[in-house]
Amino acid sequence: MAEMKAKGENPDYLFWVGCAGAFDKRYQKVTRAFATILNAANVSYAVLGTEETCTGDPAKRAGNEMLFQMQAMQVIEMLNSYEVKKVICTCPHCFNIIKNEYPELGGKYEVIHYSEFLHQLLEDGVIKVKQGAFENKRITYHDPCYLGRGNGIYEAPRKVIKAFNVDYTELKRAKSFALCCGAGGAQMFKEAEKGDKEVFEERTGDVLESGADIVATACPFCMTMLSDGIKYANKEEKVINMDLAELIEQHLET
Repeated sequence: MAEMKAKGENPDYLFWVGCAGAFDKRYQKVTRAFATILNAANVSYAVLGTEETCTGDPAKRAGNEMLFQMQAMQVIEMLNSYEVKKVICTCPHCFNIIKNEYPELGGKYEVIHYSEFLHQLLEDGVIKVKQGAFENKRITYHDPCYLGRGNGIYEAPRKVIKAFNVDYTELKRAKSFALCCGAGGAQMFKEAEKGDKEVFEERTGDVLESGADIVATACPFCMTMLSDGIKYANKEEKVINMDLAELIEQHLET
């Protein structure tokens, strides 16, 4: 963003990478996959790079409102200094907080989740995917809480998957009845409370019961929890977890 500003250029979109997209080894692959798609579609975008910091979402979910506001104001000040109008997020947590909780602090932007953006690119024919890419594979999709129940985005991710004309199956708990992966509400960063089963084990059970070969996700937290669940169940050879961006990037028609 700083380099573009120095040249007097203003990109159409800011791609908000997020903490997981920047630091988590597994989710860095998703960041690269999404950037590859943006480049293939000739989208005018930029990232903040080292200027990007946490949105403050984990602090707010854990109950530290003061720390959240300090972090949020820092981000808002930076985005406003770059005259950002549209923000694309891969993380539903970043998406939710910038879209719904930043406006009252002075951060008013058009915020888009990448699942909707990918669906629009496919719908408009800007990008195309190879048909038959997942032949003889059954795919299911896990709804992230902050994307589904939090913001009512259920169809876009499913339409992205169905663009491949695949054998698609729903989990028994899906859409507004979906079960959390176990990481939401800052649970990702604390030890589990007493109980007889981890939430990610329960949710992985739904995935295994579906008979799917691939479980698609659209959230870094969900990816971590379901990948752990699959490993915990010793089903790594049977089921793989892939992000929506990876599904497309690996089978882009060039």
